[in-house]
Amino acid sequence: MTDAQPSLSDDIKRREISYLIKMGIRLICLILAVAVPAPWPVKAILVAGAVLLPYLAVVGANQRGQDVISPSDMTESNQNEIPRHRREIGS
Repeated sequence: MTDAQPSLSDDIKRREISYLIKMGIRLICLILAVAVPAPWPVKAILVAGAVLLPYLAVVGANQRGQDVISPSDMTESNQNEIPRHRREIGS
């Protein structure tokens, strides 16, 4: 295993697939809400899905992966550094 972060293109591809799946579910909800003769609570749930899913899809698509290192984390070293008073060779 490696500690390397996934590439930006892999992260974008993952977010695009997630967005398309959510928008596909939204389309199905919209079609079912209009075409299927169902009781009003079922139609209300389908309409709510068709209304709320675009917001969730966009927020999810704009959210970068959780494993991406933020710039503040890059300044901190996780490695043990040689103390300044021990940096000379032969000391």
